[in-house]
Amino acid sequence: MKHRSRLEIISLILDIATRKDGVTQKKILYRAYLSYQHLKEYLSLLQENGLIKFQEEARVYRTTEKGMHFLNLYGRLNDVVAMTNNIIVR
Repeated sequence: MKHRSRLEIISLILDIATRKDGVTQKKILYRAYLSYQHLKEYLSLLQENGLIKFQEEARVYRTTEKGMHFLNLYGRLNDVVAMTNNIIVR
């Protein structure tokens, strides 16, 4: 597996948690290929910054509006970087 940046992992977790009915911690753990310790650190960071929320009654995580905005900006930034790389390579 290639090395992933913090931003890549954060965007992956937020993307996984965009499901309408939310996702469990276990699903995020397996889909993001993270250790339990790393997952807890990332979820804590995301919650502190208001990018993801935990709904206790259903025991699921959901990406917030702020998190969706982050995903949108991150995706657009990746598009610009890819375009720039194509220009530089030629």
